[in-house]
Amino acid sequence: MFDCIVVGAGLAGAVVAEHIARVLKKTVLIIEQRHHIGGNAYDYYNEDGILIHSYGPHIFHTNNRDIWDYLSRYNQWHFYNHRVLGYIDGQTVPLPFNLNTLYFLFTQKKAESIEDSLNKAYTIGDQVSIFELKKQKDPNLQLLGDYVFNNVYLNYTVKQWDKNPDELNPSVVRRVPVRISRDNRYFRDRFQGTPEGGYTQLVSSLLENKYIKVLLNTNCKEVLRVDPNSNKILFLGSEFSGRLIYTGKIDEFLDYRFGKLPYRSLDFRFKTLNKEYAFEAGSVNYPNDYAFTRITEYKHLTGQKHPRTTIAEEYPKAYKTNSGDIPYYPILTKENLQLYEKYKKEAQKLDNLYLLGRLAEYKYYNMDAVVEAAIKLFTERLMNGQS
Repeated sequence: MFDCIVVGAGLAGAVVAEHIARVLKKTVLIIEQRHHIGGNAYDYYNEDGILIHSYGPHIFHTNNRDIWDYLSRYNQWHFYNHRVLGYIDGQTVPLPFNLNTLYFLFTQKKAESIEDSLNKAYTIGDQVSIFELKKQKDPNLQLLGDYVFNNVYLNYTVKQWDKNPDELNPSVVRRVPVRISRDNRYFRDRFQGTPEGGYTQLVSSLLENKYIKVLLNTNCKEVLRVDPNSNKILFLGSEFSGRLIYTGKIDEFLDYRFGKLPYRSLDFRFKTLNKEYAFEAGSVNYPNDYAFTRITEYKHLTGQKHPRTTIAEEYPKAYKTNSGDIPYYPILTKENLQLYEKYKKEAQKLDNLYLLGRLAEYKYYNMDAVVEAAIKLFTERLMNGQS
């Protein structure tokens, strides 16, 4: 038997396992259903020798110096500031929408007038919700809010979520601001980059500890189950009294007893081109045109030098259980969050079960936030022996 079991070898599982092994010197078994570690941050060199992110672009960014320093113990960084362009009205413009974007999409005179209105209402550096702009009395701000909503946000949201914006949690809307600045960077955090050797190598370094064992190609349900009568966790048929940190789908672990939690999935179509670069930025978003939402060119992210380049078109789709689909995004509607609360309350009946990560907690996490959550779980509950 192991002292702890971690389900999932993604960043969340790797960080909490590393802490348990390094600090407490306790044995950890990591169970991963895929053939690799790294979770959705998994990257590898394709047949053309180009480093790609298998499950979509991942850029690490944070304002938390402690998180950055912690990961820096296991990894060297390629310093990279992500830039995103949006294909709107037949041209590519900087996103998120900022003062520079104004001058691409409006006449010089109108852009200057809108900028003047923004400067009177807000401070340089502010991030403003498009819905706040739509409610302003100034017709320039209303116009801008309506324009960004209709041309940047609306159709992209429908493609991404298959939902109208008013059906989604407000946290989704907040991810599409208007910025009162001329900073074209997609993220404004103090620390930004990608691992020099890739995310897979970073996670491998986190797991290089004699107290950690990793079991790949294994669905945790093959070896773990919950006895509904005793509310005990069974491992290989026997009661497991250690700590179980679970990062997978909570509805699956609890046998879908309240129904299935909905997710959105993605299809990626990779293409290698006989040119050094295809685009001027790491990602180009297509809110209104084509069936895909964005194209990513990985060499921008990794800094790799190569005469050819690989791009990936990203197609959102519904997630289907047992289809091979990856559950990328929880769909944050009121009804879905209420369903999750039922699972959360049921999970709390298990004294030695701890939920961690996007799937287990049914919430969207940036990578720095999930690392922080893993460390918080360890320091506040696991290290002190709390249930």
